[in-house]
Amino acid sequence: MRDSTIAKNYAETLLELARRAQDLDGWGRMIMEVADALDADASLRLFLATPRVSAAAKNEILAKAFQDRMPRHFVRFLQTLVSNRRQALIPEIAEEYRTLLDDAEGRVHAHVTVARESSEEDKERIASELSRILGKTVIPHLTVNPEILGGVVVRVGDDIMDGSVRRRLAALRNQLVHGNR
Repeated sequence: MRDSTIAKNYAETLLELARRAQDLDGWGRMIMEVADALDADASLRLFLATPRVSAAAKNEILAKAFQDRMPRHFVRFLQTLVSNRRQALIPEIAEEYRTLLDDAEGRVHAHVTVARESSEEDKERIASELSRILGKTVIPHLTVNPEILGGVVVRVGDDIMDGSVRRRLAALRNQLVHGNR
């Protein structure tokens, strides 16, 4: 089985545990915190990856480290990852969890390209209009690319909505050169 499939399966399990605990956002923050710690601390990554330390010893240390900071079921989830030698997938599991949580709560992330810096009011208007069009709460991630000349280019997953002036000018040029077909 591919790592991405395995990570998604664990993320689904984590989401179910979070639902039972009635703390979807809190559990999301916790798994991201652990993933960030693994990303930032090479010695922690090495400790969890080394076969020289048994899974039982790693799990004991995890229990002591997190017992006062995280719910028991969350710690047991981490221990299961270690016992099954899946601790390297924690960052992927965190990303999959975020995706599943967004989907469960009707949110979608949109990558929006604009021609120039946008004000907060413009960003809110873009988010509102995209939310209306897509029927979900849109979280826009804006980038600036002056080459589009104006308008916006929106990418949501594999879908692209190109409302740029550059595309419109290219379409108009094509129509003028080749006539109406």
